[in-house]
Amino acid sequence: MRLDVIRRIKNAVLSLWPKAQIRVFGSFQTSLYLPTSDIDLVVLGNWKALPLWTLRDLLVNNNIATPADVKVLDKASVPIVKMTDTKTEVKVDISFNMKNGMESAMFINEKKKEYPNLAKLVMVLKQFLVLRDLNEVYTGGISSYSLTLLIISFFQLYPRADVSLPNVNLGVLLLEFFEFYGRHFNYSKTAISVKNGGFYFPKERYKLHKLDFVPSILCIEDPLLPGNDIGRNSYGMLSVKRAFEYAFILLSDLVHPKKPKNLGGQR
Repeated sequence: MRLDVIRRIKNAVLSLWPKAQIRVFGSFQTSLYLPTSDIDLVVLGNWKALPLWTLRDLLVNNNIATPADVKVLDKASVPIVKMTDTKTEVKVDISFNMKNGMESAMFINEKKKEYPNLAKLVMVLKQFLVLRDLNEVYTGGISSYSLTLLIISFFQLYPRADVSLPNVNLGVLLLEFFEFYGRHFNYSKTAISVKNGGFYFPKERYKLHKLDFVPSILCIEDPLLPGNDIGRNSYGMLSVKRAFEYAFILLSDLVHPKKPKNLGGQR
């Protein structure tokens, strides 16, 4: 179904711009998508100005989406066209000439090979965030890419030696992920990097890159673009943190139920 959506968009784009290239990135490219996940596409070509509105009209005229189901976000930090496919109701985000998305997908695919359990934890935690409306950056949640980098960092700096083994206890990994990012990680001072085996560093380091530096709640260094903070727009990260902490408390009580207190022989 998703391949059909991509095919129809590709045919429409090439009918107008025959020399353009259409590439898939994001969760569909890394096979880390949920049934509700959108498709990320990038159109590569030569334009003096990004033809966002031209693409919007093209999608409508080819009956791929209705006018009500296409939005042009031309003021966003990464301008995109957001649409919902009329035939399948699959959501698609289309950008222009943003090659870093494809590079990020290649990076994630490499880490999936390094950590066999990465995909399993990503899928469970993505659904966890979806159910709580904490999976969209523009509403304050965290992106799939930020979540995946958090998990990679957790694996890199995890104290257990068996984290990379296929038969590791996934329940333990999930519980300790919730505990670490829900209770122990210092969001106010600490930034995360997954480069060179993974490490933490003070947020103030970004002042060396940008004079107008304002520390974000969640600070993750872009592994492909030094100085770029992947988590800078996740203004609701503290809500995500509280969701992680509550999940840890709830699951811990289920795994290790507390013994009832003896109240003077009363039960």
